[in-house]
Amino acid sequence: MAPPTATVAPAGYSLSELAQLTGAQVEGDGALRVTHVADLESAQEGAIAFMTDPAYRAQLATTRAAAVIVSPDVAGETPLPKLVHANPYATYARVAALLHPPIAPEAGVHPTATIGAGARIAPTAAVAAQATIGAGTMIGERVRIGAGCAIGAGASIGDDTLLHANVTVYDRCVVGPRCVIHSGVVIGADGFGMVEEGGRWLKVPQLGRAVIGADVEIGANTTVDRGTIGDTVIEDDVKLDNLIQVGHNCRIGRHTAIAGCVGIAGSTRIGSNCRIGGAAMISGHIDICDGTLIRGATTIFASIDKPGDYTGVFPTLDHKTWRRLAIEWPQMATFGRRLRALERKAEKSAAQAPAAADRGEEET
Repeated sequence: MAPPTATVAPAGYSLSELAQLTGAQVEGDGALRVTHVADLESAQEGAIAFMTDPAYRAQLATTRAAAVIVSPDVAGETPLPKLVHANPYATYARVAALLHPPIAPEAGVHPTATIGAGARIAPTAAVAAQATIGAGTMIGERVRIGAGCAIGAGASIGDDTLLHANVTVYDRCVVGPRCVIHSGVVIGADGFGMVEEGGRWLKVPQLGRAVIGADVEIGANTTVDRGTIGDTVIEDDVKLDNLIQVGHNCRIGRHTAIAGCVGIAGSTRIGSNCRIGGAAMISGHIDICDGTLIRGATTIFASIDKPGDYTGVFPTLDHKTWRRLAIEWPQMATFGRRLRALERKAEKSAAQAPAAADRGEEET
């Protein structure tokens, strides 16, 4: 019952079969069979490669791949048999999944796993060695629980979800169907809720849950805290990279993608169809509207109510220049006021000049 690993479909697929399964068009020999994917440079016999970046056009001319996946505007640049699609990278992803299917573990519970009282595990699910399933927890059909996972009491794991080794899901938390949760992820730890009293910190009980929707992928060592009273919610089709912190009572809208090392403070609401670059920092108790793009390393201190492309990264400079600018930056408000005063004075002088000229002519 080892966790599934990538393999190669031994018989492969013909280009016509792949086209039918992916929605691409075949150009060339549709009967040609390919068995695996490779990049343009290293591809050999039996491989299918893809090209999306114009920088690799030269490799397209020299590749030894049996076939390629390209966009319509590039199709004429190679005589090789090909799959043609407007989104060649998405087509490659589908082809790679077909040619390199995971090895499905044998259904059942490993003898060393610990199952709590009243837990319900679907007969098609696979629970690996040393996993722990809490009392009253529900494990859906075809779920794969990796070695060493810890699923708390009263939790729920939806159908066809994969938990890689050493994932922790706390009590009462919910993971929806068809999710992929990578190693080291912690779902439902206490949020950072503290109140100061008498010079000491008093812990605020974290009574909510973490609720993960359908088709969500969460990268290694990412943490999603439970809510203080209500729930922390990750909606359907959200993709979280490695090493992300999602604070308590946050809500992330569907189809949003967040890159690694992002920190999201508590009670932040991020809309649907957002993109957030790596190492961005987002303050708590703010709203970010649907369709927002936040570039890497940007810090967001206030709500964003207008979709757009936001960047707050200062360009890299030599330290001496950076230090000088950092010292001058707090004075920018003063400089701005002085500049506006000079502009008003110049405008006033410009307005008075014609009148003065008119008076001079009259005197003459």
